[in-house]
Amino acid sequence: QVQLVESGGGLVQAGGSLRLSCAASGSISYITSMGWYRQAPGKQRELVAHIITGGSTNYADSVKGRFTIYRDNAKNTVYLQMNSLKPEDTAAYYCYALILPDGSRKTSNYWGQGTQVTVSS
Repeated sequence: QVQLVESGGGLVQAGGSLRLSCAASGSISYITSMGWYRQAPGKQRELVAHIITGGSTNYADSVKGRFTIYRDNAKNTVYLQMNSLKPEDTAAYYCYALILPDGSRKTSNYWGQGTQVTVSS
């Protein structure tokens, strides 16, 4: 079984910072990519940031220059450093990973349980 466990959400004032973490565990052969989506009430889930094994990253325009995604491949963990937070960043943040499980020939997407980020004005 593969699991993603997130941590680091919370309440912060506008202009503040938070760091989210997401650790993948279980029978993992290889992780191709990891990233974060977010979903605010009444809105569709949107991609926030994405990183592939080689280190290439991709960000939503709304977070460029404020958020940084990075990975610790040895720990199968992805981080999202969020600076200069704005009230519009308030959402549930979900980690995902594209993983090849041990003994499998096919990669699958796995999701974390979500962590709430609330930014007060």
